[in-house]
Amino acid sequence: MPNLLPEPPHRHGTRASTAVVLVNLGTPEAPTAPALRRYLKQFLSDPRVVEIPKPIWWLILNGIILNIRPKKSAAKYASVWMPEGSPLRVHTERQTKLLAGHLGERGHHTTVTMAMRYGAPSVPDVLAKLKAEGATRILIVPMYPQYSSSTTATVIDEAAAWLLKLRNQPEMRFIRNFHDDPAYIAALEKSVRKHWQASGPLGAKDKFVISFHGLPRRSLDLGDPYFCECQKTGRLLAERLGLSAEQYRVCFQSRFGKAEWLQPYTAPTLVKLGQEGTERIDIICPGFTADCLETLEEIAMEGKEDFIHAGGKAYHYIPALNEDEAWIKALTDLVERHLSGWPSKLADDPHALEATARNAIRLGAHS
Repeated sequence: MPNLLPEPPHRHGTRASTAVVLVNLGTPEAPTAPALRRYLKQFLSDPRVVEIPKPIWWLILNGIILNIRPKKSAAKYASVWMPEGSPLRVHTERQTKLLAGHLGERGHHTTVTMAMRYGAPSVPDVLAKLKAEGATRILIVPMYPQYSSSTTATVIDEAAAWLLKLRNQPEMRFIRNFHDDPAYIAALEKSVRKHWQASGPLGAKDKFVISFHGLPRRSLDLGDPYFCECQKTGRLLAERLGLSAEQYRVCFQSRFGKAEWLQPYTAPTLVKLGQEGTERIDIICPGFTADCLETLEEIAMEGKEDFIHAGGKAYHYIPALNEDEAWIKALTDLVERHLSGWPSKLADDPHALEATARNAIRLGAHS
């Protein structure tokens, strides 16, 4: 017999409900070495994130990385930590509240919450809470515009692992990607044009850089579509901005280890552009829907230092979409499309209408 989790008590007459879960990568609980060690151990132990034979990787991870990297990473996190907490968590929580408000304004009676793939609140904990509250339909939204085995697929893995432990499973859907969604691209365009209104347009000696998180080159060779989806996002954004091929670059950041990763690499690209006489760089990271360590520290801080040191004069990081109004509307449209066919509105659910009528009668009797 499978080791199934106990089911919450059944309550007759409870209306089946719909829930939406935004899932982002994750974050340590605090910018400290112990918190980073716990977070990195969970993150880097995922076989989809690091595709190295487990015995070999266990020795490298526990013998070297977790003894060296947490302290260095903690200092970097401390440089971007917000009063409310980690930037990634803060922005994801804000996006969740805004999405809930927009869906509510459109008449959807859904629970909207968030989870982190690594760290807290965990995907299993959030899903268990929703189930206990009566959710029988759950839409999971990995907040990665471009699909990858090491990001989107790990969210699906975690949700599926939770489902395997249930006797009474809810219906579940996943959003695979939205790298070429017109409203998402339009929100990116709007954020860039807003920046240009404040800082002026690009000149003849300036460049627009579109940086995505990197992956090992091997992932592309094995059939991961991430590289191609990043290229398409970059091309669509450049087209909407009216940029020629000479005016922009698509590159990949956050390389780790000695193996070849997706190229061109962002840091060497910034140095090369500075050495070649590029005067100004405007850089954006469309793969991140919320600002985090990789955007605020690696790109906004380290990237600027690399470019200026190489001879550049001006460097502008364009923030992630975060709580941008156009992006929240695009996210709402995306979620609403994927809720199609589920009775998330009162008008779509006869049981909900019946319950609402009963409540109205009950309240009237006590007035």
